[in-house]
Amino acid sequence: MSKPLRWGLIGTGWIADSFAADLACTDSGRLVAVGSRRIETANRFADRFDIPNRHASYEALVADPGVDVVYVATPHPMHHPNTLLALRAGKPVLVEKPLTMNAAEARELVAVARAERLFCMEAMWMRFLPHVAQIRRLIAEGALGEIVTVSADHGQWFALNPDFRLFAPELGGGALLDLGVYPVSFASMLLGAPNTIVALVDPAFTGVDGQTSMLFGYASGAQAVLTCTSLARSPTRAAIVGTEARIEIDGDFYTPSPVTLITRVGERTVYDEPHQGRGMWYQADEVARCLREGLLESPLMPLDESVSIMQTMDAVLAQAPR
Repeated sequence: MSKPLRWGLIGTGWIADSFAADLACTDSGRLVAVGSRRIETANRFADRFDIPNRHASYEALVADPGVDVVYVATPHPMHHPNTLLALRAGKPVLVEKPLTMNAAEARELVAVARAERLFCMEAMWMRFLPHVAQIRRLIAEGALGEIVTVSADHGQWFALNPDFRLFAPELGGGALLDLGVYPVSFASMLLGAPNTIVALVDPAFTGVDGQTSMLFGYASGAQAVLTCTSLARSPTRAAIVGTEARIEIDGDFYTPSPVTLITRVGERTVYDEPHQGRGMWYQADEVARCLREGLLESPLMPLDESVSIMQTMDAVLAQAPR
């Protein structure tokens, strides 16, 4: 694994586009193949990023002997079948978040990956960003004391187009799976799985969830207050409040951002970690590191935690009005 990983992409949407552009920031891997349902689409994408191998089907992409690892970048409902396709072809997989549409699908993917002894990871790129690494360091050092409260929101405005993926049920639409997965994953990283879940879910005009507020309770006594909406642009900030200090993330908490540590007496320290690109290449580096070290999953985004996050979101959506 001393050579750069040879990446193959399943899907040519904007997420694949962002990943392809960002991969230029690292030498841990390079794009060698892309697969689409139509060769014209694969060719257009490949021409933009100088990708040598173009495939007119996902089956051909995963069968390409020149591909070391597959990135699944299709809409949510396709994550499960596309990942199974790659795993059964013997390829390690990075799967765009959310891992699947529900916990049952997630458990099946994990079972297959483990049975095949193949690396698999949810592409929650936030987990691998420099400012999140700094947050983990501060918490490990005890800077916050005991965590009491976590808050995070993710709201974006989208035109009310029934064919747009966030509003289209057939494309896995809904604010929670696309936007709310970030706050839910953030809280999971810090506090684990909640044992109490209270949610208020309002539908968008197509019937998928449009706005959701969540209150999670934990055995430690900590709480998380999380929101997401596809109807408006929110501050997209996050805070971690502890008995000794709190951390505030300035700007979009899920992208490379400055972090401020504020003690109980008001002393402030700002951490502004350097970064390149949008930040999606850090997860590619993590995949390369894990494969180089023979790991079948990442300790920073373990498969069991991805399943747990899906279980939590299942429980949230179960509280939506029928």
